[in-house]
Amino acid sequence: MQTLNLLESRTYEYNAFKVFDTSNSENAQRKLALMEQLQCTLELDKILNIFAMEAAKYVSFSGLYFTRGTLKTSIRGSRKAKAERQFELKINNEFLGELTYAINSPISLTNYKILEDLHQYIVHPINNAIQFKHAMSLAMQDGLTGLANRRYFDEQIKRAMHHANRQKRQVGLMVCDLNKFKIINDTHGHHIGDEILINFARALELSVRDSDSVFRFGGDEFAVIVEDASETSLCMIETRIQQALKQDPLLSKYNVGCSLGYTFMNRADDEKSFFERADQALYRQKMNQPIALSLV
Repeated sequence: MQTLNLLESRTYEYNAFKVFDTSNSENAQRKLALMEQLQCTLELDKILNIFAMEAAKYVSFSGLYFTRGTLKTSIRGSRKAKAERQFELKINNEFLGELTYAINSPISLTNYKILEDLHQYIVHPINNAIQFKHAMSLAMQDGLTGLANRRYFDEQIKRAMHHANRQKRQVGLMVCDLNKFKIINDTHGHHIGDEILINFARALELSVRDSDSVFRFGGDEFAVIVEDASETSLCMIETRIQQALKQDPLLSKYNVGCSLGYTFMNRADDEKSFFERADQALYRQKMNQPIALSLV
């Protein structure tokens, strides 16, 4: 399939009052309605879908995509076409992202100009959605390690438990902390302690599957949600974590070890009881008592 990539770069000097600067009152009302709809959500995919309904009046396209680095989204049902028309969106000469239309026929000059005009109504809603997404990501992220934080854990454990109940599958929960971390921190300083926490976070990420999620609660406390879990998978992750500690130069240098507690969700569990049972398993291991896995 031949793809035509045409990149247009335009800086939009947006002025809300320009929406009324037209002799066509019906056209002005339609643009105002579009602007209001675009400002009613901070979800990027919804913004794109709202905009696509207006753009489709002037351009025939089978797909509409927005890309900014690793951030990608598209309208519902997007599919490839014979060619692509790309527009580079900017605000005050700063790159915002690329808007790509999948088209099967050329865009007329008249409709091309209308499309350019319409783009000024989407750049600011898109920018707001990106900034909101970034802010939410920071709010859910641990600043030191880059792992998801306790707030995000509270959301994800609910989702994982609901999914496990609906699919009749097991979900496992692991909680862990570093052994004698306070002594290491007090002896070698907080800068070494921070480096150890960062390296331990990486060791956890390397030890789990792509479908699993790793979190830092704070201090030296961490958790892992293991979806589609089994006793074998939990034991395997524990073994990988212990191996990763030995293979990491910094962690092995300071003889860093960790204690792990893990369990499976019971059907009668809520988030609190599920976590408490895993936490109790961690305590038993720290006290050198055998851990009994709770099966679903």
